[in-house]
Amino acid sequence: MEPKVSIIIPFYNCAYVDQAIQSALNQTYKNIEIIIVDDGSSIFTEKLMPFREKIRYIQKENGGTATALNTGIDAAKGEYIAWLSSDDYFLPEKVTKQMAFMLNNHAEASFTNYDYINEKNEVLIPCYGQRFSNVNEVYKGFLRYNVINGCTIIVKKNIFEKLGYFNPYYRYTHDYEMWFRLLVSGYKFYYLDEVLTKFRTHEEAGTRKHQPEIKKEMSIIENHYRPLLTKFIK
Repeated sequence: MEPKVSIIIPFYNCAYVDQAIQSALNQTYKNIEIIIVDDGSSIFTEKLMPFREKIRYIQKENGGTATALNTGIDAAKGEYIAWLSSDDYFLPEKVTKQMAFMLNNHAEASFTNYDYINEKNEVLIPCYGQRFSNVNEVYKGFLRYNVINGCTIIVKKNIFEKLGYFNPYYRYTHDYEMWFRLLVSGYKFYYLDEVLTKFRTHEEAGTRKHQPEIKKEMSIIENHYRPLLTKFIK
């Protein structure tokens, strides 16, 4: 039987959450569970109602995306974890193709490319992420910036159990810190050169609203991890 994949969708006052959930339900990979972690939302919760019988719903006090992801990972029954932001969406073949790629390569962690879209689901920039031909190039990429879009990853759950969950101290860059943590601990991130996720820009997007805080957190993370990462680069 194919391994179970838990798709975790952190949700906080997001108008696009229904599209995210529907894209998870549309996956051609059948052995999945969909976990919605409501991080103290006060609006758009009605968008969850049509899906309540098809998802696992967890409600918590607001604590930020890292805490929502951690709650979802802790509750997950899957052997693998996928993360989908509530304003993004997966293509139907996302999990099928990525899991086949991982199993064929004996990969414990992987990521893919993605399209950059707007509020109307129109593609602004296709294949927006950097492309890689091998794992060593991924290491080198992290010496410049965060090359992994969190909503393109699939990671074995036991990695989080070994290394710890997302660090809530980094409210906006918890994913960046986690990818560094995996890499310097000896785990390899394999890259699948396909667009399987749509990453949305909109007025309420955190990447737009919190740039000063993001840059400050990134500086702390990079100063700590980049010297440690250099020993893995060939």
